[in-house]
Amino acid sequence: MAEQNTEAKLKSWLKQEKIQLWNPPYTEDEDNVPGQQHMQGLAERYAPLLALPLAEVSGALEAIRLQAVNRGKGNKTFRETNVATLELLLPRDCKKDPKSKDLLETRLDVGVQEVVDRIGEQYGLKYIKLILNGRTLSVDQRLDEQGVKNHSKMMVLKVSDTELKQQLSEEEEKTKNQNESIQRTQKGFQILSERDGSEDTSPFLEIADQRGNPLKIPHEEKKALILAMGLHEKGRSLMKKKQFDNALCHLLQADQQFSKCGSALLSSVDNFAVLQLDIVWCYRALEALSCLEDGKLRLQRAEDCFLQCYGEQQQRLLMIKGNTGREEVLFLRLYLLQSLLSYLEGNDAQARHQLSKVESLYSRLCLDSEKMSQLMVLGFTEREARLGLRACQGDLEEAAIHISNQRQEREELKQRERQKRSRRMEVISTLTELGFSRRDAARALQLADGDVDKAYAILLDSSQAAQATNNNTEGALSPEKVDQLLYLGFERDVSEAALRLTAGDIQSATQLLLDNQGVLSAELLSESPPSTSSSPSSEEPSTSSSTSIEDNELVNEVLEDISRHEEDYLDLTLEEESQLIQTMKTYLSRGHTRTV
Repeated sequence: MAEQNTEAKLKSWLKQEKIQLWNPPYTEDEDNVPGQQHMQGLAERYAPLLALPLAEVSGALEAIRLQAVNRGKGNKTFRETNVATLELLLPRDCKKDPKSKDLLETRLDVGVQEVVDRIGEQYGLKYIKLILNGRTLSVDQRLDEQGVKNHSKMMVLKVSDTELKQQLSEEEEKTKNQNESIQRTQKGFQILSERDGSEDTSPFLEIADQRGNPLKIPHEEKKALILAMGLHEKGRSLMKKKQFDNALCHLLQADQQFSKCGSALLSSVDNFAVLQLDIVWCYRALEALSCLEDGKLRLQRAEDCFLQCYGEQQQRLLMIKGNTGREEVLFLRLYLLQSLLSYLEGNDAQARHQLSKVESLYSRLCLDSEKMSQLMVLGFTEREARLGLRACQGDLEEAAIHISNQRQEREELKQRERQKRSRRMEVISTLTELGFSRRDAARALQLADGDVDKAYAILLDSSQAAQATNNNTEGALSPEKVDQLLYLGFERDVSEAALRLTAGDIQSATQLLLDNQGVLSAELLSESPPSTSSSPSSEEPSTSSSTSIEDNELVNEVLEDISRHEEDYLDLTLEEESQLIQTMKTYLSRGHTRTV
């Protein structure tokens, strides 16, 4: 970090004085050798201003000169041959020389998969992902289609390697396989996002406010939010295991899902802000802070979101929760990361200013171990003790009362949920006695917000609509229309299903099949107009048992990563933060920079 700080300051001064190190007299002729006398003169002038040894400043200036020369060469090559030069931010254990940049020359009109294969072969990496400006590049598209340009910096995330796999158990190996992990996590939370609580026993997720009250959110937005929060939880779980590369991929996927949610929703919850902090924290852990611009943008988003969500001076948070002590750990991490990025930019004054705010918060949030022990002796968990003391500014008695009150509130919430579910089961049984299937009765009750009369009306309307649809099925599935879709290469069963879904509209059916590559998912098929079995009669046929078992396995797998405590994200021991604080203090004590 010290080298990056020094280079940032030197670049700023060189820019102010309009000194171009890639031109004479600092670089001589076509051999691009340094002009020793003039480079030495610059080093002698800047060393006292930086309060650093002459040799260190001289080395930093030469590094800047070489970067500029290589950049010029890359620009010339790109103009003449369309071959771009990309900077690779490799995993720490893959870098041969920590002080040199790892460059890759490639055309930009090639597929990302080709570049992934080249990097994998060159550096001995079996599974990798490429990250550009905080976005995961798709291997199915070209570089230029995803915003990659000449001199772009691409982060290389290692998914797994052969040697590590040999040391892992079968279960750990499965977890380590990042591609499979992300796909399974997404599928599991997609299944959960489609569930609305209408099934009697199936687990489902509900979005609630900070008091545990369910929020009314449009269906599509709710699906995106559940998927985003689920991927975030998985990422946080991996962060706790120090698997920061794997965690970062999950967090970036969560970020993409959050982008599908409306700005009004994102400004009312702190989940999005916490995600931005977690992403930049992973950058720090992976020593990938060359992603400086993306890190700065994310921290600014986090700060803006906290302001909107918590209010000025956190008044809104105080009104909702009664205290702000627990959330202060988020601001400590925010200010600490801002201090770090300011230092890397060469702005020592701003870095010191933010670090002073960090140290002030740390002194309040670092807890008395004796008080922690006393609360745990009373039967409270370590997490409850830590959060309780922070909420009550270290007051032992107040913390004990606060934790007891929280336990009671959670128990009352669970009791209300149990009563609500019990009433719901009674109503479903009533509707079932009238001849409707349990599944249809449960869905109707969900749509009616628990109103039994409305649910009964919905079921009657559905029965009438089903009957009308069945009367029109023969026209929708005319042999001529089915033959047209068969001629286009689609299978008979999906062709007939598509025609049912589109009420016999051949153009809509064709487009539906093209959009889904000729395969209709279970979700789409479930949207098919109800058949006469939806009317008061016997139960509808169950779905494939194998699919149901697989879905349940995925759901149970992803639910393991969701913390059972709603404030788990605030439960930071501050051990990592303490280490970074000491590192920052050490770097900032290297000497005070004077102005030119």
